Amino acid sequence: MNADAWASFPNAPALGTRICDSADIPATGVKSYDINGFPLILVASAEGLRAYVNACPHQFLPLDWRSEAILSPDAEMLRCSNHDAGFDACTGAGLDGLGQGCALDPVPVHVHGAALLIGGITN
Repeated sequence: MNADAWASFPNAPALGTRICDSADIPATGVKSYDINGFPLILVASAEGLRAYVNACPHQFLPLDWRSEAILSPDAEMLRCSNHDAGFDACTGAGLDGLGQGCALDPVPVHVHGAALLIGGITN
């Protein structure tokens, strides 16, 4: 898994791009965003906040294209609504079905003031 692969996607946002107000970050669950043509999905759980390119590596369709119900009840697995591929919600690693041998591309995010931004925390 290449931690910087997200930056090579078409329309990849620049570091520091605002995603949403920090108050709009879900406490648990998933929420997808289109940032000027770049598909992003946030996964919030007890383990923290993760973000991935919202594109199943099998055919690059959004995970939630057919249904928003893509997070397992225990919040441990993301399931592509198109092909039923399963991915670890915390790491993005493919776990079963057409997800095996693949991985979601992580996108670094952080809260800065009242906003959630693209990129890691910098000094």
